[in-house]
Amino acid sequence: MTFINKLSAAWTANDSLLCVGLDPDMAKLPARFQNDPQGIYHFCREIIDATADLACSFKPQIAYFAALSAEGQLQQICDYVREHYPHIPLIMDAKRGDIGATARQYAREAYDRYGADAVTVNPYMGFDSVEPYMEWADRGVIILCRTSNAGGSDLQFLDVGGKPLYQHVAQLVAHKWNRNGQCALVVGATFPEELAQVRAIVGDMPLLVPGIGAQGGDIAATVKSGRTAHGAGMMINSSRAILYAAPQAGEDFAMAARRVAQETRDAINQYRR
Repeated sequence: MTFINKLSAAWTANDSLLCVGLDPDMAKLPARFQNDPQGIYHFCREIIDATADLACSFKPQIAYFAALSAEGQLQQICDYVREHYPHIPLIMDAKRGDIGATARQYAREAYDRYGADAVTVNPYMGFDSVEPYMEWADRGVIILCRTSNAGGSDLQFLDVGGKPLYQHVAQLVAHKWNRNGQCALVVGATFPEELAQVRAIVGDMPLLVPGIGAQGGDIAATVKSGRTAHGAGMMINSSRAILYAAPQAGEDFAMAARRVAQETRDAINQYRR
């Protein structure tokens, strides 16, 4: 099954556009995991089990694992998702971008080593740095377009032939680069007007949308700007707000994560139809 088919099935099966991000910060993990050599794996596994019926995708951020030499635990997490929740897409958030030969190795890392259904990539070096990922014809390539951070405007709003660079990227991906039909774009929830403009350019192409939750993106504006005519088309990511819900709520961390994930999924669904 291709990435797009798997994602479409997950949207329907879980009635969800919520992507649960896995960004394990050791300092924020419950105390019982901090002295556990496998603590990151055990924490993420419980988050996954608590939210799997509410999510359309899981998105581990590779930097949080690599910084702690926890790539082995990341691989265990990916194996766990594929074994227990094979119907939910696994997105490796790596934001890779390099020359073709190196890009091919990054693609092997994401698709072969970790078994990811999709990986995030940076288009700054042009198509030949993205093309190697398309050798895996059934896997997703999620390309940065209009990112949720404030500094994204430093480059993404540069004028390119009368339109901002992020719109040029959207047009390139939608009309030239999407050879296998498995491309998607990253567009931040913090810029709903730009999100709507990207949707108008790319049609029904999926959008990975970070920026709600801890980054303050408005759910109603995000969904109304980015949904397709069928009320789908997005993976709206929330990481910290779900992972670390317990300290504020005083609940068991997995129960708290599930509660916030359900509240977020349901809030999204208010505006998608």
